[in-house]
Amino acid sequence: MNNIFKFLRKPLTTVVSASQQVPRRFFASPPKRFYKRTSVLCNDGKYEVTLDSRKLKTPNGTLFTVKSEPLAIAVATEFDAQKEHIERSKMHLSALCFTAIDNPNRHTKTDMVNYVLNYIATDTVLFQYDDEKELFDLQRNEWDPIIQWFNERYGTNLQKTMVMSPPNVSADDKMKVSKYLLSHSEDVLFGFIFAVDTLKSVLLAFAAIDQRISVEKAVALSRLEEEYQSKFWGRVEWAHDLSQQELQARLAAAVLFVHLNRSEHFVKEKLIV
Repeated sequence: MNNIFKFLRKPLTTVVSASQQVPRRFFASPPKRFYKRTSVLCNDGKYEVTLDSRKLKTPNGTLFTVKSEPLAIAVATEFDAQKEHIERSKMHLSALCFTAIDNPNRHTKTDMVNYVLNYIATDTVLFQYDDEKELFDLQRNEWDPIIQWFNERYGTNLQKTMVMSPPNVSADDKMKVSKYLLSHSEDVLFGFIFAVDTLKSVLLAFAAIDQRISVEKAVALSRLEEEYQSKFWGRVEWAHDLSQQELQARLAAAVLFVHLNRSEHFVKEKLIV
């Protein structure tokens, strides 16, 4: 997972990705599976995960609790799916939950929203080039509908750029996206950012979370240029396939995390656009 909070402009604070917020020991050499079964408990309206008789805790030692029962079940399923060793680096839902619970660097909603706003100017789908007609036609046919949908959905006026200079993102556009994001809980914002980091695109992440496009389609669109170039330079089957599957797994986790948390922490004053 890449540095998802490396701001292009001066940030309010330094923020890092979900995987980087989890202590290094969480991604050390895989430990052996020490439990036989997992289960979910309800305690005072919150849900916990147990590994045999032990209650699951975060890397910082905080008791794992979430308000969404389906989310707790999903995390328990990730742990239950482990074989002889626990491959934590592939447990994306668990990592997202741990990050949201521990928030080790004490990131605020403003930090997270500012990241997304600054990321728009580097969004993959807003950079198109007409140097190569076949590639440009592909970008226009596949990416332009996403730009149009985003502008209609969020009332923005984002425009693609045909040069190396980043597209102009107006203060009004930022305000509208900011207002939408601020209507969510901090937990949900961690999921949004995980999706943005996975796809290198705010627009594609929002489209996947809004279920405008499928997870598979969003990943395919994020890899449009890479797949185009592979027609000329060849495709390393196992490497390309693994990369695609990993992106799909990460994005699917982010989308599920957002929806399961949003159903529990939805703000009634949420902006309708």
